[in-house]
Amino acid sequence: MDKEQKIIWQSFDTPSDTLLPGQSLFANETLRAATASKNSKASYYTLHMNASGHLELHWESGVIYWTSENPSASNLRAFLTASGALELQDRSLKPVWSAFGDDHNDSVKYRYLRLDVDGNLRLYSWVESLGSWRSVWQAVENQCKVFATCRQLGVCVFNASGSAECKCPFEVTGGNECLVPYEEECESGSNMIAYKNTYLYAFYPPDNSFITSSLQQCEQLCLNDTQCTVATFSNDGTPQCSIKKTEYITGYSDPSVSSISFVKRCSGPFAVNPGITKSPPPSEPPPRFCVPCLIGASTGTFFILVIFQMGIVLFIYRRKNSTRKRSTLTFTGTNSKGLIVLSFSEIKSLTGDFKNQIGPKVFKGLLPNNHPIAVTDLNASLEERKFRSAVMKMGCIHHKNLVKLEGYCCEFDHRFLVYEYCKKGSVDKYIDDDALCKVLTWRKRVEICSSVAKAICYLHSGCREFISHGNLKCENVMLDENLGAKVTEFGFAIADGKATYCGFSAEKDIEDFGKLVLTLLTGCRNHDHIELCEWAYKEWMEERVANVVDKRMEGGYKSEELEHVLRIAFWCLQMDERRRPSMGEVVRVLDGTLSVDPPPPPFAFQRPLQVDDSEENVSELEV
Repeated sequence: MDKEQKIIWQSFDTPSDTLLPGQSLFANETLRAATASKNSKASYYTLHMNASGHLELHWESGVIYWTSENPSASNLRAFLTASGALELQDRSLKPVWSAFGDDHNDSVKYRYLRLDVDGNLRLYSWVESLGSWRSVWQAVENQCKVFATCRQLGVCVFNASGSAECKCPFEVTGGNECLVPYEEECESGSNMIAYKNTYLYAFYPPDNSFITSSLQQCEQLCLNDTQCTVATFSNDGTPQCSIKKTEYITGYSDPSVSSISFVKRCSGPFAVNPGITKSPPPSEPPPRFCVPCLIGASTGTFFILVIFQMGIVLFIYRRKNSTRKRSTLTFTGTNSKGLIVLSFSEIKSLTGDFKNQIGPKVFKGLLPNNHPIAVTDLNASLEERKFRSAVMKMGCIHHKNLVKLEGYCCEFDHRFLVYEYCKKGSVDKYIDDDALCKVLTWRKRVEICSSVAKAICYLHSGCREFISHGNLKCENVMLDENLGAKVTEFGFAIADGKATYCGFSAEKDIEDFGKLVLTLLTGCRNHDHIELCEWAYKEWMEERVANVVDKRMEGGYKSEELEHVLRIAFWCLQMDERRRPSMGEVVRVLDGTLSVDPPPPPFAFQRPLQVDDSEENVSELEV
């Protein structure tokens, strides 16, 4: 401070690797991770706030491996709220992008955001009962996708407990680094080692050359190039070979990774100990004519010919049956995250010949590792090219509130999608059953609404391209063993080619979400939606909201929270689609970070209402 007690400098304005609640990160400012080694002067990992208003995780200066993906804007700041949200705020301090911790809005005394040594950005909360810090959010969900997370020649894998760890695919010296498997001066020549389900990449320099080739050509290209150390083959519809010409190689491996990597190594023989002398070979006796040997060789040749002919007959017999399976297995989807490619016979086997039906055209199955699955029979008329393209898109969709796609079958007229199995079934079963309905307390119903909103928001704005669900309803909201909500059947619209702007729209999903919210609040599923909405709005207008809540629900409800949920539901059901909120705004209302004005009569009112035309411009959602 100066003589006038004015602050000249404060550490709060110059963060190192951590942001505290109330602390900001402005354009062109960075957080730098602490170093993993005492001998290192600075970490390679930084969090950068660029001039376009994006948060970016960098490795050195040239590699960006995570971004906030918000719309570009100037004069934004990153801000950590006391409630556990990382926000990008504009000049008016209105959030334009947010990331929430698992305990957002919970009564937590202490929080902080830190760029950790491993290159991941995490939000931590203090757990009073345990007396320790807990990570409640991280930027890169899959730690193995953090660039160079395993350093030189290390491969990131997940252990049995689900934690990421670094392993060496080669022999290891006494130090922490892996041995370089290949040197350009290999007197004995070189060969290639294949690593399935492994993606290797160069990180210093972080560049690779890409060539269109087959799997065999990719391996041979690297083998013939004296500078090539590693090649990785992947097929995203276009077979592609990535050639690396550096010793600085790293990567990740998982059964979900569809790539195959080839690592070059020096061939044997190994160097001979110079202290050992090589003895001359002993002299050989002259060859003798062996009658029993001749008879044995003739007999063996005869049997080999017979077996060979039988093999040809068996090959021809089985060729027709195996054609379908081979044609299916040769396909590998883009970023499919290990989607299991199944034949129709395998689908029948996994489902026990479709004996356990758990829904319309949905069957329960079991993978060989005893992992339960749900198999959905799709429209057999779907064109193969469109179906495969849809599967590749769906393989890139990952969100904790979306049912995970495990695999698929595309074999002649058979089209199946294989999803993770949700133990507790769909929400509609709980709404329809008076006993099960009691499990859905007020808190659980609000959580279901929030989870569904986050899932649809991700489909609308979190994927590379817009995706509409197109069929959102209680039957398509599944509950896991902890009654956590997950949206399913989003793949149906994609596979039908209706999940983009040319088909279903965001407005349709928002309207369906409003209907779903009213169903959850009232417990009325089989009523006409128009009548239900009209009745609920009338009760709300006349301040009888208690009549709207499901009478079977135990434990009561929070009046203020009910008011917010009803308001956002009515906004979602506006006849004028332009008045409906975005799913991002819905999420923020349900999370309590955005207030919502009283809505005008929703679309359900078909009769003329006594509403002044001057009220046409009703104020929209505002902070």
